[in-house]
Amino acid sequence: MIQIAIILGSTRPGRRVEDVARWVAEAAGRHPAVKAGEAGLELVDIADYGLPLLDEPAPAVIGYYQNAHTKRWAATIGRFDGFVFVTPEYNSAIPAALKNAIDYLYAEWNDKAAGIVSYGVYGGTRAAEQLRQTMGEIKVADVHAQVAINPYFDFDFTDSKAGVCAPGERQETALTTMLDEVLAWSHALRVLRDPTTSADPRPGPT
Repeated sequence: MIQIAIILGSTRPGRRVEDVARWVAEAAGRHPAVKAGEAGLELVDIADYGLPLLDEPAPAVIGYYQNAHTKRWAATIGRFDGFVFVTPEYNSAIPAALKNAIDYLYAEWNDKAAGIVSYGVYGGTRAAEQLRQTMGEIKVADVHAQVAINPYFDFDFTDSKAGVCAPGERQETALTTMLDEVLAWSHALRVLRDPTTSADPRPGPT
């Protein structure tokens, strides 16, 4: 089974990332590969790991992690075959907390796939582009398809002043396409991490 982490990329009080990630998890749960038991999903909230500003004395590429919070974070990320990053856009960039969490590790990210769900006034597209640059440096294959959530069009403010993430069918279709690519690449890249692993069969596109 392919294991995919849905990573909540903000730790700010009052954040909307939990609401967006909830929609991602619900919509992704309707993906045929997930329903068939070929893929598993898990929400991973960086806020739960209490990562301070990077405090490892050795570069992550060496893999010599000394702090308990780093080892816990590494053990979590190491379990997954691929990722869906859910990120807001702060000042045309990803949140510092997300960049910090990524920079803690190296090998645990390598040769895996990732999709991006961004949100913000402009759909968070500038944050997504910055995140793609970072993915290349840690050897993560970011897929072409992505989801860009705009609070003006994709949130329902009927019963909540802060709004509730409620994208329509168009966005769920985009998410399904992105997951098709993430699952396919996640399976294919397993061969790089373990040459004894067969690349077939793999979850197919919907």
